[in-house]
Amino acid sequence: MSKIVETGNYKCHGGYQKIINHESSELKCKMNFAIYLPPIAEQSKVPVIYYLSGLTCTEKNFIEKSGVQRYASEHGVAIVCPDTSPRDCGIEGEEESWYFGTGASFYVDATQNKWKDHYRMYSYVTEELPNLVNDNFPVSSDKQSIFGHSMGGHGALICALKNPGKYRSVSAFAPICNPMKSTFGIKCLSGYLGEDIEQWKDYDATCLVKTYQGPPMEILVDQGKDDQFLKDGQLMPDVFVESCARSRMPIVYRLHEGYDHGYYFVSTFIEDHIKHHMKFLSL
Repeated sequence: MSKIVETGNYKCHGGYQKIINHESSELKCKMNFAIYLPPIAEQSKVPVIYYLSGLTCTEKNFIEKSGVQRYASEHGVAIVCPDTSPRDCGIEGEEESWYFGTGASFYVDATQNKWKDHYRMYSYVTEELPNLVNDNFPVSSDKQSIFGHSMGGHGALICALKNPGKYRSVSAFAPICNPMKSTFGIKCLSGYLGEDIEQWKDYDATCLVKTYQGPPMEILVDQGKDDQFLKDGQLMPDVFVESCARSRMPIVYRLHEGYDHGYYFVSTFIEDHIKHHMKFLSL
């Protein structure tokens, strides 16, 4: 297990917002993640919710813009937010596009030679990071949930659907629901996984929900109606909702008039998402 280094520690709503650096064995580079510990964590272990950010983000966007700390403090839950990709790996082309390479891992385990040694964010998020958090912070390893925004919403959905029982609950803000059919998704899935479309299905929530055979989940998805990415056909929540209905997967899908894709939208509904997860983490 790699040693962690605390590079930031800020008191916030009675708890502490920390920034952590460590050497990742999965990604073969240094990685940062943020963790908020509520006041009650000084006395006992707390549940934990993992948050996956969207394209171009780092571990800091969510903690600086969403206001999540207030609600995490009130409900006594830790929030963990990793970076969105490996960085500075020296891979040719990793900085050429804002939606492929750096800041755009799509939370997959790459199989293509150029990327497979470093771009293993799926394994990092589902295995290495939780192990690191469980070993170093006062969290309950059997009480964890996951959510995310945009590319991170896609990441949260696939992590929950691919690991039945690992997460108590899952939710997403404006997720990329059917990446096999979106411009962003096609570029990333083909680049990281190659041209075998069958491999792409392993990282597409709309496909994964059709074969899910785990404990029942109630998925919460919030979407802004004025989201340009929705209008451009990148997100396709309707397809995912239909797939959930056919698979008898409970889902609450809320379409909000006037809201776009950004953090003003996320911050408006973040309390609802924390409450959603606490329904299951409190059991």
